[in-house]
Amino acid sequence: MTDIIHIQATIERDGEVHLSNLPVKRGQQVELSIQIMSVPVDGPRLTAQQLLASDLLGMWQDRTDIGDSITYARELREQAQRRER
Repeated sequence: MTDIIHIQATIERDGEVHLSNLPVKRGQQVELSIQIMSVPVDGPRLTAQQLLASDLLGMWQDRTDIGDSITYARELREQAQRRER
């Protein structure tokens, strides 16, 4: 029987990963795989008040090519899923 344990952690020191308190015993064989996730881009962040005062909200309100926004968003997602990679 194979058990899979998923652990997510943030690296605190370059090149170091520490695991402890795993449910394994001396002599057991384990296989470790490491998936490195991309780091979110740190950019300027707006407060709710700044966002409301910006031109971002409502910038698409006068578009005539978008009828129902939910349907439009669904169509965009479907197009993105069909794109060749």
